[in-house]
Formats: sequence, structure tokens, C-alpha cells
Amino acid sequence: MAKKKLNKNWLHDHINDPYVKLAQKEGYRARAAFKLKEIDEDEKLIKPGQVIVDLGCTPGSWAQYTRRKLAGKEGGGVNGTLIGLDMLPMEPIADFHFIQGDFRTGPVLRALEGVLAGRKADLVLSDMAPNLSGIATADAARMEHLIDLAIEFSQLHLKPTGALLVKCFKDMGFSQIVEKFRAEFKVVIQKKPKASRDKSSEIFLLGKGLKNPASGSMAIDDEMDDFPLDI
Repeated sequence: MAKKKLNKNWLHDHINDPYVKLAQKEGYRARAAFKLKEIDEDEKLIKPGQVIVDLGCTPGSWAQYTRRKLAGKEGGGVNGTLIGLDMLPMEPIADFHFIQGDFRTGPVLRALEGVLAGRKADLVLSDMAPNLSGIATADAARMEHLIDLAIEFSQLHLKPTGALLVKCFKDMGFSQIVEKFRAEFKVVIQKKPKASRDKSSEIFLLGKGLKNPASGSMAIDDEMDDFPLDI
């Protein structure tokens, strides 16, 4: 009965959420678009001509926002390159290069490198979160693993002056994640946008300027089921 009541309360809050209504009005696939919008407007992250990679991009609301920011005249395409990776399928978005699969695998990385064509990204976005087990230590480890993957990806594919924005949770090993960001980025900023629900421990970390850009290829993980990705 308690679970049923919790689900009813969540559904009530969701239906009456002003950002859900605004997302429907403006044609976004999810309210998450407004989290990125607020962070972008504060930090001036997204600019014409950029190469942007969106990790865990399904259902595509962040992709929609970045596409609108880089769009020129109606029907004229975008000024920049937008790439998204996700294991789940995604409905197409104009001018957005979607690659389905796990970005730790060879075929997906080769497809990504084909689109990048030797370029580095100006911005890497990650709205990924782990499948939750309900066991605090396990969930914290899964979250930290995803952050490690996003950092490793950025070290290889991000310009030294670029930025990485990731979703975290305050109750999932957050202090350790912040320390990792400080070890890898020259500037680290915590962001809690208004569109992120007050009840949620969700918070975003922004890292600017790589301290240790890497060379070579990202390690391919053959045992990926230990930390399944989920957004």
C-alpha cells in the first residue's frame, strides 16, 4: 500500500510540475531540457560552431536544446556538430548524429571517431545515472563508475579548454566525485538548477579546462554488465 501511495504522489507531482507543462508546451521530450538550459545560460557553455557530445542522450531533451541553440535559420541546419550516444534507441532529431550502443565498445567508439573526423569536443554532456539497487554502497559505486567513464571519455575526446557537465547525486559518493573532478579540471562548479526538484539529491558538476588530457584510445570494457547504464 505504501508503494502504491508513493507512486500516486509521484504521478500527482509530475502532472502538476510546471516544468513538465512547459516541456510539453515547448516541444521538449523531457523536463530535463530546462536543467541544461539554466546551466547553459549561467555558464555560457553552448556556442555556435562547437562540437558537442551527449553521453546517455535518450530520450533526447538535451539534444533538442543543444540543437536549438546551434540552429541557424529555419531549415538551414546547425552551426556546429552534435553527437549523441546511448544504449537505448532514440527518435531522430534533425542535424543530430545519434550512435546507439555502449560508448565503451569498439564499434561505437569507431563510429564516434568517424563523425569527429579528427576533431575534439568543446563540450561533453552526461545525464547518465545508474540502475539503482537500493543498496547505498553499491549505488554510490555505480554512480562513481559512470563519472569515471565520463572523465576518461573527456580526457580522450575533449579539447584541453573544453568542459564536462555531469549529473550526480549528493547521497551517492558525491564528495569523492568532487575530488576526482578537482584532480582533473582546472575549474569545478556545482550547479543545482531550479528545474531539479527540491526533494531530489540531484546536482550537476561542471569541470572546465583539463589538467591531464590523455592520448590513445579509451579502454574497452568486456564485462559491462557489472555497471549497467541507465538514464
